[in-house]
Amino acid sequence: MIPFRFASLAMALAASLLAQAAAAQAWPTKPIRLVVPFSAGGANDLMARAAAEGASKQLGQPVVVDNKPGAGAILGADVVAKSAPDGYTFLVSAAGVVSNSMIKKNMPYKDDALVPVAMIALAPSVVVVPANAPYKDLKEFVAASKKSANGFHWATAGTGSTPHFVEGILQTKYGGKLDVVPYKSGSESITAVLGNQVEATSEASIVVLPYIKSGKLKALAGTWTQRISAYPDLPTAAEEGFPEIRIAHWAGVHAPRGTPDAILDKMAAAIDTAMKTPATAEHLKGMGIEPIGGTRASFTKFVDEERTRLGGVVKATGMKED
Repeated sequence: MIPFRFASLAMALAASLLAQAAAAQAWPTKPIRLVVPFSAGGANDLMARAAAEGASKQLGQPVVVDNKPGAGAILGADVVAKSAPDGYTFLVSAAGVVSNSMIKKNMPYKDDALVPVAMIALAPSVVVVPANAPYKDLKEFVAASKKSANGFHWATAGTGSTPHFVEGILQTKYGGKLDVVPYKSGSESITAVLGNQVEATSEASIVVLPYIKSGKLKALAGTWTQRISAYPDLPTAAEEGFPEIRIAHWAGVHAPRGTPDAILDKMAAAIDTAMKTPATAEHLKGMGIEPIGGTRASFTKFVDEERTRLGGVVKATGMKED
């Protein structure tokens, strides 16, 4: 005979599981918070807002964007990592969610405190130089940097930023002679290139395309695996002989560990449907953003691959926090 206390425990556990399943089935019954760990107006924020609008239509509840910038996305990520796993708080994640723990000495949360839910979209990075620069492509730029006595100055948005990884790959894999000049943001680094204060940087397509199309900057290559829908004439770095360069400003969704699978599946499906809605997809592509969507499994695979790949760059460059 099963002792009474064990039977009671089993009954309580079963009741708890049934309650969780019922809550997940009913979810959502109130507004959902989408924490963006960056300021409003940037690539990550714009992708988040497109996902929020589309997911809200699918889920029948408001999805509210809450910008919490700071500490290279750590501030916002920490808020979500320590939130209740009830399906009402999600993080709009970016590459920093993968790489911060490799670079920072102290982290307020562990990587496994956040679980992948779905990919939203990505904005390919673009290597840009001043409009009057003599290089016609990335190959000429790298070759010229090797011949320069002191190398070329390369602007970044800080340690561990996307342009920092592009620079790291150009140096360690292709022998580029580049000296990092860290700025506080991508907009500051673009200003430095516009003013001929540095020789180059890379930044999200949504940020640089207006400058490129107006002739204020020259584009050398895209850094993703495919050409940018809004600027198909620009070759990828791989097409120009740099296959190791595969970097984008991506946005996905992570949730606090312990969020019920049924809720995660519903959220992933809502985002996938939103990214495949023709009006949303065309709107994003027109800005230089590529809508992705997909399943929880495909996003988890992407995150795992990013962790391995970016970890290799961190190790090869000795990348550490400022």
